[in-house]
Amino acid sequence: MSQIRWLHKWFGLVLGLQFLLWAISGSMMALLDHHKVSAEGVILPVAQIAMPAEPMPLAAITAAVGAPLLKLQLKPLYDRYVYEATTADGVQIIDAQHGRSIPIDAAKARELAVGRFGGDAPVRSVERVEKVTLETRDLALPIWRVEFADPERTALLVSATNGDVLAAKNNTWRLWDFFWMIHIMDYTERQSFNHPLIITVATGVAWLAISGLILLFRSFRASDVTWITTPLERLAARQRNTVRRHQPKPRPGTSGSDQNERILP
Repeated sequence: MSQIRWLHKWFGLVLGLQFLLWAISGSMMALLDHHKVSAEGVILPVAQIAMPAEPMPLAAITAAVGAPLLKLQLKPLYDRYVYEATTADGVQIIDAQHGRSIPIDAAKARELAVGRFGGDAPVRSVERVEKVTLETRDLALPIWRVEFADPERTALLVSATNGDVLAAKNNTWRLWDFFWMIHIMDYTERQSFNHPLIITVATGVAWLAISGLILLFRSFRASDVTWITTPLERLAARQRNTVRRHQPKPRPGTSGSDQNERILP
């Protein structure tokens, strides 16, 4: 029992620090404004523009792409309609009216981000992202990261493949993501809550709870629970006295057993 007590003490010290981190990180994630975390209103909806009166023939689109088509989609891209043509070599964006190829380069990504940005701050930087980062970990690469000079340092993430604005990240989200990392204990990718570290800690927490119950019951004495047992004993005694008062009294000269025999049928 002394060994369990010693282990419980040190497990409690180490895991208590993690409990504190869980409490702080969970509280901060709950206190941060979820509207700001999700950057609501930062990305404007796609503008409603008129479709081309005469769509390009399929043969003309194939000729403009220069390869057999696997998939073709007509969609709005900021101020015009385009064809998103998928081939074995990748995706090409074709102007739906003139048939010209539209590369999603830095200038185009800047234009698309400004057109969809809900604020009025100027662009601070445009950066091409080809390796996974914390901001782009759930998105398909490559991506253009267009950051604006607003107080939240909002960055719009534009697909370098088809020009879609995929997400918006800001300082509130970055702070929330930091506490999310602490909460799930994934200090590298910040995605998994089934990794070995948290499983080990969860096992230790389970052992801490079981050992605590063992020590709890072993540490109690009868005198520790008299505040519970004493009222119960008094209640039981009052009930016994009440039953005795309502029992018929034996007549003089007879015993209780004789009287009971006479009243039996």
